[in-house]
Amino acid sequence: MAFEKAEKYLSDRGYADRVQTFPVSSATVELAARALGTEPARIAKSLTFANGEGAILVVCAGDVKVNSGKFKQVFGVKAKMLTFDQVHSLIGYDVGGVCPFGVNPGVAVYLDESLKRFDHVYPACGSDNSAVKLTPQELEQLSGSIGWVDVCVPLVENAQK
Repeated sequence: MAFEKAEKYLSDRGYADRVQTFPVSSATVELAARALGTEPARIAKSLTFANGEGAILVVCAGDVKVNSGKFKQVFGVKAKMLTFDQVHSLIGYDVGGVCPFGVNPGVAVYLDESLKRFDHVYPACGSDNSAVKLTPQELEQLSGSIGWVDVCVPLVENAQK
C-alpha cells in the first residue's frame, strides 16, 4: 500500500519511469547501494525526528549522520528520532521505505546540503525494495521540502570523535 502511494505520487508528476523495484531488500543504505549498483553516499536516506505534535523528515546523503548540535541550532529542538511505531503513524511509511513523497500532514520535509554534491541520488519509494533516481533539484521539487539545511556531518568524522 505504501509503495503504491509513493509510486502514484511520483507518477502523477511524470516520474513513474524513474521508480525501480528490486527482488532484494533496499531497506538500509548498504542494501540499497548494492541493489542499485551505486555508491552508498548516493542513497538519499530519510531520517525522522520528533517535533511537538508533528515530525521533521531530513533527507541526506548515505554517508552522513545528523549532528545533534547543528540540528538543535537549525530546528530549535533536540534531535530525537521517532520510534518504529511513530514513523508509520506520523510519516505514513514504514522504516526501510520512508520517503519524502506524499507524507502525512504535519511532516516538515528538509533536504540536507550533503545531497547537492551529486548529479543524482536515490531516495526510497515507499517500500523496503524500491528507489527512484532523481537530481537534487527534482528531489527538492517533488518532496515539497521547506528548504535546504546543513545538519549533517560525515560518518567518518563521527567515528573519529
